[in-house]
Amino acid sequence: MNLEEIDIHTLLPQQEPFVMVGRLIHFDMEKTVTRTTVNPDNIFVENGLFTTSGIIENIAQTCAARIGYVNKYILRKGIQLGFIGAIRNLRLHRLPAAGQEIETAIVTVEEVFGMTLVTASVKSGDNDIIAECEMKIAVSEVDSQSV
Repeated sequence: MNLEEIDIHTLLPQQEPFVMVGRLIHFDMEKTVTRTTVNPDNIFVENGLFTTSGIIENIAQTCAARIGYVNKYILRKGIQLGFIGAIRNLRLHRLPAAGQEIETAIVTVEEVFGMTLVTASVKSGDNDIIAECEMKIAVSEVDSQSV
């Protein structure tokens, strides 16, 4: 399956205008990578720059894309809701400009009792690191379709 052909909306509980990832470009059980172009009309773009809140949400939605892919294509079940449980060691090197393409990679460190711990990095198209952090995501047992 060509991952880039998957409509990212089918993997996420979020819908427009709150979708912060464009397409899934890599998936395995350890690492997931998304790529998106920062839309100038994005709700997290201020003064032509994608804000810290937008970057954090982009990382969280990369986690959601991973969970959505596992649920839809491996477990064959519905998309679950997830919530940011914690963010640690956030290092923001710069804010990307509207129109810039960013690539977000998460590496799963641990999954226990509905919590997933990942390390994350966001890079620009020229491989310049934009942000890094550790994030915990809590996954609800409730299917997003039943909310």
